[in-house]
Amino acid sequence: MIENRFDWQQFLRRWQEEWTPDEDDAEDLAEGGLTLADLTLSASPAAEAEITAAEDRLGTRFPPSYRQFLGASNGWRFDKGSIYRLGAAHEIAWFGDPLDLTAIYQEALTEHSTEQDVLLAGMWQRALQLETDSDISYALLDPGDTDEDGEWALYVYKGWSGELPDRYPSFRAYMQRMYQDFHSARAAGPGFVNDTTRALDADVERARSEALSGRWETARELLTEAERYGRPSARGMLRQLEVLAHGGGYYGFGELVADPRYTGELVPVMAAAHLRDNRSGALPHRFVLGTETDDGVSTAADAILAQVRDGSYRYAPDGAFGRAAAEARESARWGDTDAAWRVIRAALPSWSPPGPDLLAPLGLLADPVLGPVVTRERGLELLATPRAGRPGPVPDPVPDLDPPGLRWLADTPRWNAPHDSHRCLWVEGAEPEALPDLVGEDGCAGLTAPSGRRAAWFHHGHGQWDESAPWEDRAVVSVGRTGSGWAFACDAAPRTAAAGHFFVSPAAYASRGGRAVVLWAHSARDGGLAVFHLSVAERGEELYAYTLCGTDVERSGPVPGTLDPERVLRGVGEADRERCLLAAVQDEFGLSLPRHALVEGILPRLTTRSWNRAPREGEVYAYTTIRFGR
Repeated sequence: MIENRFDWQQFLRRWQEEWTPDEDDAEDLAEGGLTLADLTLSASPAAEAEITAAEDRLGTRFPPSYRQFLGASNGWRFDKGSIYRLGAAHEIAWFGDPLDLTAIYQEALTEHSTEQDVLLAGMWQRALQLETDSDISYALLDPGDTDEDGEWALYVYKGWSGELPDRYPSFRAYMQRMYQDFHSARAAGPGFVNDTTRALDADVERARSEALSGRWETARELLTEAERYGRPSARGMLRQLEVLAHGGGYYGFGELVADPRYTGELVPVMAAAHLRDNRSGALPHRFVLGTETDDGVSTAADAILAQVRDGSYRYAPDGAFGRAAAEARESARWGDTDAAWRVIRAALPSWSPPGPDLLAPLGLLADPVLGPVVTRERGLELLATPRAGRPGPVPDPVPDLDPPGLRWLADTPRWNAPHDSHRCLWVEGAEPEALPDLVGEDGCAGLTAPSGRRAAWFHHGHGQWDESAPWEDRAVVSVGRTGSGWAFACDAAPRTAAAGHFFVSPAAYASRGGRAVVLWAHSARDGGLAVFHLSVAERGEELYAYTLCGTDVERSGPVPGTLDPERVLRGVGEADRERCLLAAVQDEFGLSLPRHALVEGILPRLTTRSWNRAPREGEVYAYTTIRFGR
């Protein structure tokens, strides 16, 4: 068994030798009445006869690691934590549940309770109590919670906390954790240097090299151990690896945040996580850096938070990697996130950290355009790529995210769920910046900032309904550019499900400088295609159009055979109708849309003029207004 090979005498001797009196101990010594001998952590070893006598008295044999501990030190004093002293062999006793916790925990059991829940509920009456001094906390060995080595789980219950007890798989695991806590509490103190700290600091230095060489998993193992001992920089470096490996969440970077060399890389990530946690409806929390900083860092952090909040933050490091980030942003801001990632990936070897404790270009993640480009899979690829000029093998590239063409618009589950329709406009040869003049609403000030993922699906606020005439149908579109030279405008959540009686395609007025294509698809409740509209115009004149509703087709102009729905859908099953029509449009014009950019909401936005005309004299229409609140 592994436990039998553990050298308790060496472990406890090292712990004792590394211990020195802290400020509280020094005060006790100065006041008199205590000596260094009184404050020692260890005790004399228990003889085998003492251990056997305790086992006979209690009617049980101790688990291996606890028995071996007593043979090395008959008790132990902790100078920190909720347990102050572990008793000698003759002092320990059965707990007996004097607090009547068994009834409380058993009442909480349900049909969904786990095996561990059941074990915990019964632990209180069968546990062995080890501590003899504490702050109303208990160290309890449970003979009912054992492993294959015969070890008993140890629980520490803080009676004052109201929390569940902390569980350790064995007595040895508990003592090793207490030793790590002993180190962690002293790590920042001056003069706490010994063989253990020197070995751990060497591991941290090795982890830096491993991480920058692309061997991030080895670095993570080294830093995880060093963090448990509280070694400087280990926590902040480990969190950098985790934020890229996990692809999200909130991460504090410890004392690294206080270093102005890292403010521009770490604080934006923390600010973005803070704002996610404080989204609408959540209780607001103050932005906390998690460590003491000087006024310069605090001021910079406030400015960064403001930029991340209003969407103006831009990741702009110095040098070649900064130039690559700018190039990548230009691609991503119009939809080509795959090209953006290829630029970033190619530039990673040139990235150089501003200080030794930064392991990766984390600021990318807070950039409103580049952040969504770095998916979890790409974050792992980044970690595995050598950086800062380090040698090492380059990982296989992650596949592109965007499928080609338009067929994917018909995939299930729907890319824009919960909405069941989408409408799009393409203008050949135009730049995205030209679309406000071509199709923008009256008084349009131009493109607006990206909306973010949630707003991309729920962009019709109450105000828009009040500003529009009831018959109007202004589209809120995401704007970008295809690889084949078309500017596009896509409405992923139309306020009107499908083209109706007053619909007028924007293709004609969008085509003043060339061709324009409009597509509008609406799915039925069963997932089949309900309505599909296509219109094509050139230089201000509509060339042809059709609207398919069920099996009925309404045409205008000479629709080419390659696009005619009756020909395209001949012999096609209901489930594939939309996909086949999209494929025909895609192949005819070379059109596409960037799925990842649309889903993530990173494209600029534009409100178009109405896609409906005003009712003519004698025409009627109906609408419903729904108001919420009192």
